[in-house]
Amino acid sequence: MSIPHNLSRDEAKRRLQDAIIQARHEYGSMLSGLSERWEGDTLRFVLSVAGQSVSGQVFVEDHAVRLEATLPWLLAMLTGPLQRRIDRHARDALEHKPASPATTASAR
Repeated sequence: MSIPHNLSRDEAKRRLQDAIIQARHEYGSMLSGLSERWEGDTLRFVLSVAGQSVSGQVFVEDHAVRLEATLPWLLAMLTGPLQRRIDRHARDALEHKPASPATTASAR
């Protein structure tokens, strides 16, 4: 899947890392063994969901973040709902957010 963005690669990576921290907090009871490793602009990950192992890569590109994952057959049957949830969370994380007034004022 591919999620468009209008950020620099560094900012997109930072926001994705924040989203991973949020996911660990929000879904920690369902996720186990989550490990991730950045190699340049590529995030390689492995995790276990409901006892099923999932591995994949997230490619941070100039105008999109591309996710490729290998799902076991049990989770592959849930591809639609999983993809919609991931898409929603990723779009929220990558959405362009203007600087808050307090941030702008302190920068002056």
